[in-house]
Amino acid sequence: MAKKNKIIPNITIIDIAHKGKSIGKDENGYVYLIEGTVPGDVVNAVYYKKRKGLRVAKVLEHVIYSERRTEAKCDHFGVCGGCKWQHFQYDSQLYFKEKQVRDAIERIAMLDGSKVESILPCDDIYYYRNKMEYSFCSKRWITEAEAESNAEITDKKALGFHRPGYFSKVVNIDTCHLQDDFGNQVRNFLHAFALEKEYSYYDYDTQRGLLRNVTLRNTSINEWMVSVIFRDREEEKIEELMSAVQQKFPEITSLYYVVNQKQNDTLYDQEYHLYHGVPKITEQLGDVKYNIGPKSFFQTNSLQAKKLYDVAVDMAGLDAEDLVYDLYTGLGSIALYIADQCKYVLGIEEIPQAIEDAKVNQELNGIENAGFYTGDVKDIFTADFIESNGRPDVVITDPPRAGMHETVIQTLLKLEAPKIVYISCNPATQARDIKMLSESYELVKVKPVDMFPQTQHIESVALLKLK
Repeated sequence: MAKKNKIIPNITIIDIAHKGKSIGKDENGYVYLIEGTVPGDVVNAVYYKKRKGLRVAKVLEHVIYSERRTEAKCDHFGVCGGCKWQHFQYDSQLYFKEKQVRDAIERIAMLDGSKVESILPCDDIYYYRNKMEYSFCSKRWITEAEAESNAEITDKKALGFHRPGYFSKVVNIDTCHLQDDFGNQVRNFLHAFALEKEYSYYDYDTQRGLLRNVTLRNTSINEWMVSVIFRDREEEKIEELMSAVQQKFPEITSLYYVVNQKQNDTLYDQEYHLYHGVPKITEQLGDVKYNIGPKSFFQTNSLQAKKLYDVAVDMAGLDAEDLVYDLYTGLGSIALYIADQCKYVLGIEEIPQAIEDAKVNQELNGIENAGFYTGDVKDIFTADFIESNGRPDVVITDPPRAGMHETVIQTLLKLEAPKIVYISCNPATQARDIKMLSESYELVKVKPVDMFPQTQHIESVALLKLK
């Protein structure tokens, strides 16, 4: 048996694992969890710890490079931790994402994997995100090459992404290929301006420093929202920086700033100050327009979101007389998208701000056959709610990664709606919930949809019909 901190030769990478890692097997049949590899690689690695029964190893050198590999586009690949699969050919990314969904259906739901259809690819495998969040930090992540050079490091500040496993350190980003290049221009200007003016950057150990974060949002119709988050209310510096951004980038639609003096970076309880422009930017999917504010949740890949919703609509097979329940509705993006195809749609969402957005967007689009309720789905979606609003013909559910609460599943089983369309960003919890629902429902089909190229993340849409 392998001992910790021992070099293990000729580990063959055979499959993918969670969080962008891979599964490898050595010559003796022992299994390892390894980062930075793709199926088909053969590596020598150091086994250094166990995690949940799996041996975790770090690559020392590649013996054989897989034919599934490709050259990463980004100079920051392997350091920032954002796109763990840039070295993975896109057709192979799709193959293993589809396999991930099928494995979950077979191994967790204990159902027929042939119900999983071919994955729907993404047309744009770069520059597809409509929201990026960057952090200012007084302690830049120093690469191994820099540390080994023994050269004096003078540029210690960073604006970029937190180094995985080192929350107090940030990898400085020059170019990110996930969002339109205008985002790079704004971020790099902010960094250069702040360095020139010698503004202090946030220190995650002492929790001091003027500049904390910046959020960049854009839409498919090329509207931009920029929100700069400060630690301290230093009015002159805030005015100086915000004015500089406005003058440099007059095309910014909404320019905000926030003063966040809390220990954490959550902003839902903070006040956004509109410095310039209009309060919201506009996205459009099909015929439906969505006003998006700085606190709004929206699918981070707008063009692929429309394809995802079209898959859900096709599975739902809506009729003009149908009553639809949309559980975990968010800002009502799906509910409003399908409103013209059914008699009435009811959305339930826990976050009050999201429901406020849903009602604003309902009015914006002149949609009268929709209603929205605020509260935890398990508390709102009850027998009394169903009695008051009517038994739905179709239930659409799009829960968070943790899946549906067991109480919600039990209510669905008692409800016996003819069809359930289950949208998920986590095939494992989706399969778990489908297994419980299979008591009364037949799984008809599952469609994986790739929303996030260059990453291991996958969306999955399942159709269940009452037995």
